[in-house]
Amino acid sequence: MPKIIKHDGFLIMIMLNDHRPPHVHVVKDNGRARITLGSKLERPTLKEAFGMKDRDLKKSLELVIEHQEKLIEAWEKYHGKI
Repeated sequence: MPKIIKHDGFLIMIMLNDHRPPHVHVVKDNGRARITLGSKLERPTLKEAFGMKDRDLKKSLELVIEHQEKLIEAWEKYHGKI
């Protein structure tokens, strides 16, 4: 699984054999979250989380929003156009 972004203990990844809708997996400490990537017209959204603190969930979503364009490009590289 490609590690796309690593920042302040957060690891944002795209699974190679994953499903649609386009999304990333964010890991921090023992917690994890799945966040959809959205599109040029839609912002990313939190879909599910396990064991992640609220402040880390908020930061996860902020990171995905901040890097949305790069993450969409990475998704398209591995899974085709959104």
